[in-house]
Amino acid sequence: MTRKRRFGDRNDGRKIRTLNPMTRIAIFIMKDRNDALNYIRDSIDTVQVDQYIRKKRAEGLKGFGLMHVFIASYVRLVSQLPGLNRFISGQTLYARNELVISLNIKKSMQLNAQDTVIKLVFPLDSTAEDVYRKLNELIEANRGMEEQSNFDNLAKFLNYIPRLLLRFVVGLLKFLDYFGLLPKVLTDLSPFHASYFITSMGSLGIPPIYHHLYNFGNVPVFFSFGARRSELMLEKDGSVQQHWFVDYTFVLDERICDGHYYASALKYMRKILKNPEILDAQPEKIVEDID
Repeated sequence: MTRKRRFGDRNDGRKIRTLNPMTRIAIFIMKDRNDALNYIRDSIDTVQVDQYIRKKRAEGLKGFGLMHVFIASYVRLVSQLPGLNRFISGQTLYARNELVISLNIKKSMQLNAQDTVIKLVFPLDSTAEDVYRKLNELIEANRGMEEQSNFDNLAKFLNYIPRLLLRFVVGLLKFLDYFGLLPKVLTDLSPFHASYFITSMGSLGIPPIYHHLYNFGNVPVFFSFGARRSELMLEKDGSVQQHWFVDYTFVLDERICDGHYYASALKYMRKILKNPEILDAQPEKIVEDID
């Protein structure tokens, strides 16, 4: 559904105008994003996901893995629970125009290897294979040591600005962003203007972290998943079997939707991860957010 831009909308989102009074007041009480963080930790038994990953690899999706499953799951979540794709800027709640995911990657697995951040825009009807192809294509384009993303070039440019002037420039960017006046070219480049930030601790062999949100920009959700871990479980027949689990964490801006909404999203994500074949087909319908 295409909506006409109205007064008060931004280039990356439309203002939600049907807020209940308590929600609007809470935005002013908890002025900064880091005033309003909630932390959720969960885990999944990976038996169904592992079977699904093996199946996709057998179908020719080389390197298909947990990252693709988690991103595809979140795309599906937002298609059914669009409140997850809201954000707050300038003490105003917006529904984001697109589903935008930020992802930090290392150019090589070495201590001093360069990091870069990539942004991906996914249609809400994307399947797991759509996510795989788009993500892999962008990662490969930015993996080379000599390759520079647009964000890398912007950061390099800002790095040349003297300290006091840079402080003024960042303050000006925050001021423009508060009033929704930041140019679209900058919101498109900025990894801090996105629906969802995802990071993998599994590739580092450690548990997931609780990563803070950024007061700059408008990312309302940070997702982290860790390395696989094994656990001995007592089965119904009395035997003891080894199961593999993956822990994951969400750090959330509680102001964009209420606890019941977040709980529904977490339950729906568990449902997808227990039956990931859901991600092979497009959703039957895409739910629109409120006005």
